[in-house]
Amino acid sequence: MGIFDSLKNMAKSYAKKEASKIVQGAVSDATKAVGKGSNRSESFTFEKIPASVAELQALPEISLDSAFKTTALTVLVLCRYRENVESAYEMLDFLKGPADLSTYEKQFIRERLEGKTYKPFSYFEGAAPENGYEPSRPYKITVYETPYSFDEENWATLYVKSSGADNMRQIKLRKKPSTGQWFLNDIQCLSDIRIPVAEDPWA
Repeated sequence: MGIFDSLKNMAKSYAKKEASKIVQGAVSDATKAVGKGSNRSESFTFEKIPASVAELQALPEISLDSAFKTTALTVLVLCRYRENVESAYEMLDFLKGPADLSTYEKQFIRERLEGKTYKPFSYFEGAAPENGYEPSRPYKITVYETPYSFDEENWATLYVKSSGADNMRQIKLRKKPSTGQWFLNDIQCLSDIRIPVAEDPWA
């Protein structure tokens, strides 16, 4: 390989790195913007975690007429995974609307919650690493938007805040124009968070 080829490859590598930095910076700016300025947020309070689709349907938020409601219900339903995996899947399937919860999505959830069922609880008020992410009762959660949350028609990306993470986590939703309802599209809030203090050998 000649010196010019080497220089060309170095230039390409540098360009890729710079492009990656730009993308990462944009994502970071978006998450930092959550909850600031005029960006809207909505809080929801639930007396308990629904144990079935019937109990989920009894909640007023089940109208799904806002992306905020669907986001809050998604996190609430994920908490059910600890007690009963199948009922959690059934409720998530309901929140998916016309789409079904795929085998891949079930596997994705299982891999991220296996031995770490505290993750969804960390999004509710009162939960902290120090108390094993045990939230206060009733369960209260706040959902946030950014200036980019509704950039694409009939799509939304909203954010929830975990007490075990520094950055907000996302949930993507899709609107069905004929009914005006917002349905779950992609769960992006199950990345690892700080482990509970009781499980941390370095605490």
